[in-house]
Amino acid sequence: MSNRLDVVRGRSESMNSEDRSTNQPFPEGNAIVYCEGAFGTTNGKTAHGLIRRSRRYKVLAVVDSVQAEKDAGEVLDGRFAGIPIEKDVMSAYRNALAADLEPTHLVVGLAPDGGRLDPAARSDIRRAIRLSLNVDSGLHDYLSDDVEIAAVAEDYGVTLRDVRKPPSLSKMHFFSGKITEVESFKVAVLGTDSAVGKRTTAWMLVDALAELGLKSELVGTGQTAWLQGARYGIVLDSLVNDFVAGEIEHAVWTAWTERSPEVIVLEGQGSLMNPAYPGGYELLAAGRPDVVVLQHAPARKEYDGFPGHRLHSLDHQIKAIEVVSGRPVVAITINHEDLAKSEIEATCDEISREIGLPVFDVLTHGADKLARRIHGLMPRPSAASC
Repeated sequence: MSNRLDVVRGRSESMNSEDRSTNQPFPEGNAIVYCEGAFGTTNGKTAHGLIRRSRRYKVLAVVDSVQAEKDAGEVLDGRFAGIPIEKDVMSAYRNALAADLEPTHLVVGLAPDGGRLDPAARSDIRRAIRLSLNVDSGLHDYLSDDVEIAAVAEDYGVTLRDVRKPPSLSKMHFFSGKITEVESFKVAVLGTDSAVGKRTTAWMLVDALAELGLKSELVGTGQTAWLQGARYGIVLDSLVNDFVAGEIEHAVWTAWTERSPEVIVLEGQGSLMNPAYPGGYELLAAGRPDVVVLQHAPARKEYDGFPGHRLHSLDHQIKAIEVVSGRPVVAITINHEDLAKSEIEATCDEISREIGLPVFDVLTHGADKLARRIHGLMPRPSAASC
C-alpha cells in the first residue's frame, strides 16, 4: 500500500498515505493467523483474505478451536490449501516448529463488529508475544495502547503493528481535484452488504486482467488489503471524515503516478444502504470510477449482523449507485453463501434476466469473463495516438 507503519518495539505508530510501503521484501515472515471461534463466518473475513492471498506473510496455520484439525482452504472454499487449523496458539507454534517452519508473526484475523477484542483474545495475544511473535492487528482496539500488552511486547522485544491506527492530521490529504489527472480506467468493486466478498473479487479481477496482458493495481480501502500486501490504499474507517475523500484521491493518484497501470481496481467498503457501514459514497465521489462492479449475496435477506434490517433489493441498490456516481453498474458478481452448488448457475441466470446485466460467480468459475467484460468497456486508443 501507499501507507507505511512506523514501528518500534513494544508500540506502533499509524499508517499514512504520504509514506511509501516498507522496503522490506515480501514475505516479511511466517504467520500464524488468529481467528478463534470465527473462521468460516463473516467475523473471520480478515483470516479468509490471508488464506486466499498473502504477499506480506507465508501463512503457516490458523487458530480456531471450533474448526481445529481441518484444512483452512477446505473449510473456506472446498479446496485444500495445506494450511492447518489448530486448536490454540501453542499448538500452532509447536507444530510449525516440528515442520521446520519458525513462526515470526501472529496476525489477528478476526473482524468482529466494532473491531473490539475480547479478554480471551487478549490473553492469547500475550501468550503469542511470550513466544516472541510479532503481532499485527487491524482492529480498533489498539494493542500498542494496551499498557499490559505493550509492556509484555517491550519485555520480549517484539513489534506490535496497529494497522487501523489513524495517521496524524498533518499527514492526511484534503481533496484537491487531482483525480482528474488519472488516466487509468477505474473500476470500483462495491457491494450490496458488508462482508460480502468485495475485496476477494477485486483481487481476482486484478489477477484476471493481468492474464489478459493489462497492467492493473488494486487500491485497498481496509486493513485486510494492507495485511495481504497491497501496494496502495487506505484504511477508510480509521480516518477523520474530512480527509477520507482526499486520502482516497491521493491513493488512486499515487498508484497512477508511480505504476502507470491501465486499470485501477478500487476495493469497496460496506454498502451504500447498510445501516452500520454505509460505505461507498466517498469512493464514488473521490475515486471517480469509470464503471462499477456490484458484489451481491442472493441468499441474504437481511443486512449482515442486523436482524430486522431487510436488505434493499439489487435493482434498488444499482439505481442508487448510478444516481450517486453518474456511472454504470456493468456487472454483478455473487457470493454463493447458503446456495447449493447446483443452484449457482441458475441463480446467476435468473439475476441476469431480471437485471439485464452479466452475472458471475468468480470464486466458482474464476474472474476471466469479468475481466473480459471490463476490457471490452475500456476506451480504445485513437488512430492519432497510435
